[in-house]
Amino acid sequence: MQWDDIGYLVFKNRYNENSIIAEFYTKDHGKCSGVIFGGTSKKIKNYLQIGNKFHINYNYKIEGKLGYFKIEIFKVYTPFYFNNKKKLLCITSAMNLIKLLTVELQENFKIFDAIEDFFINLNNENWAKKYVFWELKILKYIGYDIDLKKIINSEIIKNEKKYYLKSNTNKKYIPNFLIDKDDKRIDNDSLLKGLNLVGDYMNKHILKPNNINYPNARLEFINLFK
Repeated sequence: MQWDDIGYLVFKNRYNENSIIAEFYTKDHGKCSGVIFGGTSKKIKNYLQIGNKFHINYNYKIEGKLGYFKIEIFKVYTPFYFNNKKKLLCITSAMNLIKLLTVELQENFKIFDAIEDFFINLNNENWAKKYVFWELKILKYIGYDIDLKKIINSEIIKNEKKYYLKSNTNKKYIPNFLIDKDDKRIDNDSLLKGLNLVGDYMNKHILKPNNINYPNARLEFINLFK
């Protein structure tokens, strides 16, 4: 049995001397795992980069058992950022979240399209700010919509509006850009607070309840803004 599709490479790991195990997020089949025979060869590994988009032919003998991929490159994304550490780690972090938060062989066109949006955002001047909203969008698409406006209050401090989460014990301030959603540039401190807010939510409501460790790829990305 087999099918054809297009998809983004979200994970790869060496399987044996000549092959790798890969995971793609595909348009019509969602996330799918399989073996790429010869995946360690120079011909293939040069373009087998996390985030790149591929034509995929998937073959399997038994439903639910690991099959194998035949692939052709569809569009190159990641190599354009080899000299930009922040963007390269952002790609790794984003694809890792897709791997962790999606279900095997469950299609979701919104998530597939969001990956395309992610790479468009990387070319924007405010790409890092847009990435925070991209993560929130992914959470919404898997059923965890965070409507911050329903859980915040505001106050004026030194003629500046500040937002904080409603709580009976203390105030947790959140960066204004998450509420105001304007096109203004933000500093690293505000960006870091936004990334940590989303990360804390994911860890509390998704990762820990499902015994999933907080992804190192996201930690490495966040640490670049400290």
